[in-house]
Amino acid sequence: MIPLIKPYLPSREKLIPRLEQILYSGYIAEGEAVVEFEQKISELLGNPYCLSVNSGTAALHIALTLIGVGKGDEVISTALTAEPTNTTIALTGAKVVFADVDIDTGLISSDSIEASITARTKAIMVVHYAGMVCDMKKINTISKKHNIPVIEDAAHAFMSKFEGKYIGNNSAYTCFSFQAIKHITTVDGGLLCLKNDAEYQRAKRLRWFGLDKKVPRLEADITEAGFKYHMNNVNATIGLVQLECLEENVLRYIDNGKYYDEHLKAISGITLLPYYNDTEPSYWLYTLKVDRRADFIRLLAVNGIMASPLHLRNDRHSVFNSKNGNTPSLDAFYETFVHIPCGWWVSETDREEVINIIKKGW
Repeated sequence: MIPLIKPYLPSREKLIPRLEQILYSGYIAEGEAVVEFEQKISELLGNPYCLSVNSGTAALHIALTLIGVGKGDEVISTALTAEPTNTTIALTGAKVVFADVDIDTGLISSDSIEASITARTKAIMVVHYAGMVCDMKKINTISKKHNIPVIEDAAHAFMSKFEGKYIGNNSAYTCFSFQAIKHITTVDGGLLCLKNDAEYQRAKRLRWFGLDKKVPRLEADITEAGFKYHMNNVNATIGLVQLECLEENVLRYIDNGKYYDEHLKAISGITLLPYYNDTEPSYWLYTLKVDRRADFIRLLAVNGIMASPLHLRNDRHSVFNSKNGNTPSLDAFYETFVHIPCGWWVSETDREEVINIIKKGW
């Protein structure tokens, strides 16, 4: 079976010697490897204010804390995402307000965002779902007009682009995940990209109990309670080796995605998703809309190919106290969208087979 998701690890010859070196170095906590990983990823993304953390969820939580989101506030978000996007908001005590999606893309609708704004709106959470980039031009305009900060949940969008730059350079807060099945994995980990040094320094304190690591421990003073969200040298070392393997990993997702874009566009029963102007997806998942989705999934399964919608829409979780029916575009989109294998493990032969099987009809 060609799987829908699969962790990428560099070859044993590349990874194990580096891991052994750090494991027996005498320093496996946050240290020089973490600093080096942050520097390398900052160079790649083009943002000097990149802070590593132990999960994408931690990055989201720090971003919400920096904004000051708390009880009585509202955060506009999308229900089409993995649960941590919204459970992290709920942890702050704020109310999650689900905006509708753009029925063509499945991404959060800029019109619905603006219609959802109230006097209690503290932040806007957008999700670059499956590696597709939201309509950031319109969302930026809304953010500026109402003076409401945007958090970009880019867990699926490592090396996606907006206006020719990698995601991580647009909004005040961008959060990545390096969890097991993402474009690159540090086994678990995350990244918070910021826009200025003041918030970067505050975020560094927040990830380590509120302590300033530049101050000797016995002289330090915690002025704001923080978390234990730091990355360690072992995870960072895995990340450093992953960054040396982008061509055989992340760029394979992108190449496969572009192949599907070209070869699926004329097949009956399939509707391809458009990408917003000045955006380039990184295709963590390849997403399309199909007629008779259950039959489509069954066809691929009997031919050894996995396909699935993957995520349960978050507004069906009772923790959010949300009511179905106020997101008509999501209701329609959710019944037709599906993902097919697109990652580094999908060979040129595999992707051609996927196309040929789909062409047979279902």
